[in-house]
Parts: sequence; C-alpha cells; structure tokens
Amino acid sequence: MLDLSSLALDIPMLRSGYRSGDIRPSEVVREIHRRIRDRGDDHVWIHLVPEEEAIARAEAVTEHLDLPLAGVPFAVKDNIDVAGLPTTAGCASYAFVPQRSARVVELLLDAGAVLIGKTNLDQFATGLVGTRSPYGAPASVYHPDFISGGSSSGSAVAVAAGLVTFALGTDTAGSGRVPAAFNNLVGLKPSRGLISTTGVTPACRSLDCVSILARDVADAEAVLEATAVEDDADPYARPFPCSPPFARPFRFGVLRGEDREFFGDEAAATLYEAALAKLTSLGGQPVEIDYGPFRDAAQLLYGGSWVAERFAAVGDFVQAHRTEVDPTVASIVEKGGAITAVEAFRNAYQLEVLRKQTRAIWSSIDFLALPTTPTIYRTADVLADPIELNSRLGTYTNFVNLLDLAAIAVPMGFRPDGLPLGVSFIAPAFSDRALCATARRFLGEPPANSRHPHGSPDEIVLAVVGAHLSGFPLNYQLTERGGVLLGAATTAPDYALYALGETSPPKPGLVRIGENRGVSIETELWTLTPAAFGSFVASVPPPLTIGTVRLADGRQVKGFLCEEYATHKAEPISAFGGWRNYLAAQSA
Repeated sequence: MLDLSSLALDIPMLRSGYRSGDIRPSEVVREIHRRIRDRGDDHVWIHLVPEEEAIARAEAVTEHLDLPLAGVPFAVKDNIDVAGLPTTAGCASYAFVPQRSARVVELLLDAGAVLIGKTNLDQFATGLVGTRSPYGAPASVYHPDFISGGSSSGSAVAVAAGLVTFALGTDTAGSGRVPAAFNNLVGLKPSRGLISTTGVTPACRSLDCVSILARDVADAEAVLEATAVEDDADPYARPFPCSPPFARPFRFGVLRGEDREFFGDEAAATLYEAALAKLTSLGGQPVEIDYGPFRDAAQLLYGGSWVAERFAAVGDFVQAHRTEVDPTVASIVEKGGAITAVEAFRNAYQLEVLRKQTRAIWSSIDFLALPTTPTIYRTADVLADPIELNSRLGTYTNFVNLLDLAAIAVPMGFRPDGLPLGVSFIAPAFSDRALCATARRFLGEPPANSRHPHGSPDEIVLAVVGAHLSGFPLNYQLTERGGVLLGAATTAPDYALYALGETSPPKPGLVRIGENRGVSIETELWTLTPAAFGSFVASVPPPLTIGTVRLADGRQVKGFLCEEYATHKAEPISAFGGWRNYLAAQSA
C-alpha cells in the first residue's frame, strides 16, 4: 500500500493522484485521521466528523472526480453551521445543532470537498489571539509557547499541521489574516458579500466575511471560485464582478517611517523592508502613504459603535450566561449594550469622512502592502494582558472591512527565532483576483515540486514566443492573471518565425508551414486557469491568434500563431531560433 505519511494535501497534487489512481479519497481521509490521533490534544478540533462517515463521503466522491474540489479535505470554524454537528461558537452552553449547513459549506460539498470537522476559535469570534476558548488555546505550529492567532485559530493550525487542504475561518477584524501570519499560511479575506454568511454566527453582521486559510494562493483561489456565489438569502451578498488586473508597473502603498509600529520587534521591521524590496524587484513602484485615515478607521472597530453589533448578535446570551462566557469576551460584548443610536450615527459620519480621505490615496496606488501584524506574542503574555496585546495585533487589519476593502495575507519570512510573520496586500472591494495574482508573483507560486510537470488538469498550457516571454513588455498580461511559468520548450520543426512590422511593442509572428518543413522555435510554457485563459485570449489583437502549437516532444498545447497575410512584408527570422536570440542579435 502506498505510504501516505508524507503526502502533501495541495489541490493539484490530490487531483492528479486521484485521476491517475495512485491514491483514493478514502485513503486520504484515513491518513488525516491518523495524523489527528498522532497530534493528540492540540486544541484544534471541537467536533470531528466520525471517521467512517467521512470515509463514506470520500468513497462517494470517487464517482465524481470531475468536480472542482473532488476529494479535497477541509475544516470549518465552529461558528459556521454544519447540518447535524453542533455549532458552539466556542461556548459549550451556546451550542445548537442546525438542520441545514451554512450556504458556503453546501457549495463546498457540492463541489466534492470532504469535511473533516469543526475547529476551535476565540469565543464568538471575538479576538485575534486564539486564547479565548474553553476548548484550549492552539499554539503556532512553529513553537508551542506562542499563540496561533485568532479568532480562526483552529482552522489555521489544521491547515498548517497538514490535517486538511484548506479551512474556512471568519474575518471581521483580521481573524483570518492574523492566524495565517503566525502559521506561515495564506489568509484570503474576500470582499464583503462575495461568500455568503448565511448560517454563520455573526460577530458584526454588516462587516463579517468568511475567510479562507490555505498553504498557497492557488488553493485559496480555487476555494474562492467555488464559493463566491451570490446568495439571495443573505442581505449583504454581492455578485463577483470582473475586474481588471493591476496596472503595469503596479504601484503599492507603503508605510512612512513614522507610521511603522512594530512594538520593538526589529526582526519584523526587517522582514517588512525585505517584502517591500521584493515587490519592487517584481516591477512595483513603492509609494509612501499617509496611514492616518486607515489608523483612525481601525480604531472605530472596537473603540466605536460597531461593538454594538456584537451585542446585537450574542449580547442577550452573554448576559444570561455570564459565568459561562470568557471574561474578556464578555466585557467586550457587554460594552456594546451601552452604545446609543446617537453614537452610532456619529461614528457612521466619521467613517464616511475617513473613507473620503482614503479615496485620494487609492487614486495614487493599486494596493497597500502592510505588515499583517506588528509582531507575535507568547501565550503566557497574552493571558497576562489580553486586551492591549490583542489590540496591537489589529494595528494593520482592523480597518479593512470598515472601508470595504479586500485583502490577502501571505508569508513574508521568519524571524531569527524561527517564528513566521506575514505581509498583507489590501485593495478596494472586488480586486480579489488581482490581489491573488500579485500574491502568487510575490510567493513565486507554485513551488516546483507541487505541480504536475505538464500543468494541472484544471489549467491550460499556453506557449508564448514573443512579447509575452519572461522579462518582456507584455509578460504582465500573464502574471497578473495568475499565470505560472512551467519552463522553456521548443516547437516541433514545423514553423517559421517572422518579425512583424508596425507593432508596439515589437512582436514576432509564428506560422506553421508544414510537418518537418520548418525549424524548431524557442518558447516558454505558461499555465492559466480556464477563466484567466479566456480573458487573455480576448485581449489578443490581430494578426496574432491563439491556436494549437505542436512541441518537439509531441505534446500539443495552445499557443500564439500569426495570420499568414501579415508575414508578406515581415522579416523572416527563423534562423535565429527564437525571439530572444533575434533581439540580442539586433542589439549587438
């Protein structure tokens, strides 16, 4: 039997294994339960789907491997309903058993995903630390003495420990991004309303978002595409419009020196500088911004009237069960009960002033690049000072939903003590795909060992021969659609290459002239999702077209071709073997 003990759970790897028959979804579920048993009481889980029930679900999915998430194991934060399993929101006396799953869970099950269980959280999703739960405090997978971050603490550790491929969290103040940073994960906080919150215990209902925690951006994107379906039952739901990629070169907002607060963590400051340098090396232009309006908006979340929404959600329960609720959570929720309508309107007016102040900033940048958190803390320190240290962790996250922004947190490296921290890319609502494309470039995704050598079964391989090659003027049209470079290749000896006249930037034209009647031309192979490929093809101007290109190894892939009429007055350059060689010769 195949040894699955070191099996990676990323989506392309699982799908490739399932389709080849090397592994079965049921075997993956058994391996996951073995890993869970080996970890013992790690405070990650509140409820597990019984192993045999999960295996039966996995076996059923085997007949439907064409589904986009077939056999992919996942977990959900225990403030998200799953039919037949209790929803506790981190409070045992609050528990109830829903008859219907949350809409987002239904969509994942319809897509073929296999639920493993429900995860621990800061009680009632109130906290960024992961210590406010009667079910224990999950630790960062990188050090048992340090917090995992919250409130989606169990979801983050479940992914980071290799127990699931992805997990759902929620993110009102940073609850999906902070634990991602502390466990070296990707934390995708979609635009408000893209993923339904029907069946989610609210924290601040007008701001709440279901978030996605995954080991890489590609997996998080796959989950987003499966779940970003407008829900008529959710009054805050919004459709997912098409939006353009960021400009080229992209402009990213950075903190001025006086706005950079790391609370003495010099290693975090160094990592942030390195992240900014990396963005610059990718062709970005850093723009210093005034963080003041964002900081003021962040302070409204817990220092203003939005705390009243927490009381509206669970305040009556908290007051009736005061001794059964975490003391810190209770003090925050109860504060909301004293807020007046007058205060609420005044804060709403104040937020609109701040929103207007940020518009001028957004006119000069495509996205913000901020530390996800200023630092990370030991569990003992958080327990000794639960309010202040929690507040510090929200320094760069609390404003995002109030200002209707999308965000993705990604790893930015490790401190000398081996603890990870993250950087977040933040932009106006519905920029989710552009943010993901930027995050993929930043991380250099996918790792070489995590993707099928000929591309994922869910992606389209494209051969490029000219201005879209790496380092050339139009390459951004691939990278900002999430395109991933597979490597170099050559065509079969069937083609002729021409330098086309009157094109800007200069472009070649590839024409097939017959089997073994031409020469082999150097190409690069890129992969795009079907949606990204369709968008890309729509942007290709004549006389270029996208057709089928035969490679020297016999494969047939999609690629750039040229209409024959455009070559009549073009310069034949086949003898150079490729566009790079031709341009190098021209320069010489």
